[in-house]
Amino acid sequence: MRVEIWSDIACPWCYVGKARFEKALEAFPHRDQVEVVHRSFELDPGRAKNDIQPVITMLTKKYGMSEAQAQAGEENLGAQAAAEGLEYRTRGRDHGSTFDMHRLLHLAKEQGRQHELLALLYKANFAEDRSVFSEGDERLVELAVAAGLDDDAVRKVLADPTAYAEDVRADEREAAELGANGVPFFVLDRKYGVSGAQPADVFAQALTQAWGERPPLKLIDQKDAEACGPDGCAVPQH
Repeated sequence: MRVEIWSDIACPWCYVGKARFEKALEAFPHRDQVEVVHRSFELDPGRAKNDIQPVITMLTKKYGMSEAQAQAGEENLGAQAAAEGLEYRTRGRDHGSTFDMHRLLHLAKEQGRQHELLALLYKANFAEDRSVFSEGDERLVELAVAAGLDDDAVRKVLADPTAYAEDVRADEREAAELGANGVPFFVLDRKYGVSGAQPADVFAQALTQAWGERPPLKLIDQKDAEACGPDGCAVPQH
């Protein structure tokens, strides 16, 4: 079974939702047969790379709330994250474009290191003092290498704004086609969708339902043919 997760590194509910989903997956009896694929979704597409501002400032401008309201929201998110065992800096974080991060996640997917890089990006953005935005490419190179990617390959992608750009845009178009207008958005076997950072038991229920409703395997050719099994391999007799 495949679970696809559309998310953005700048999305705090994606950070929390990922932890809740993983808690449900860890307890799922068939977890070893579940493939998890992370898809790109930018909350702020088209934002210039050098357009960086404090999170509180971004929230007040985008949602028309006061600084006190924005800070209260951050405190609430901090509490939600802590309940999942996650660190969360409620003050001093900044916000910027995540496009390059998504491009690197596609590189990481090719190298089988997507899960590792996503976890490091989330932690760096929400829990660590150093910024994933204002420190520029060097910070992203550092995180990608820590996730197991090759330094030169990472720098080559960052130096070419077209590298994996279409992969990111294709993910975003697909999200729109599936009806996802916010993240996190979870799709199970292209049959069920779960929107938002739901409690772990909701994810557990969705996994169980999707697994139970998988169609049985249909054999195209019922004729006997040579094959190998626990007792050995059939040997043609002439």
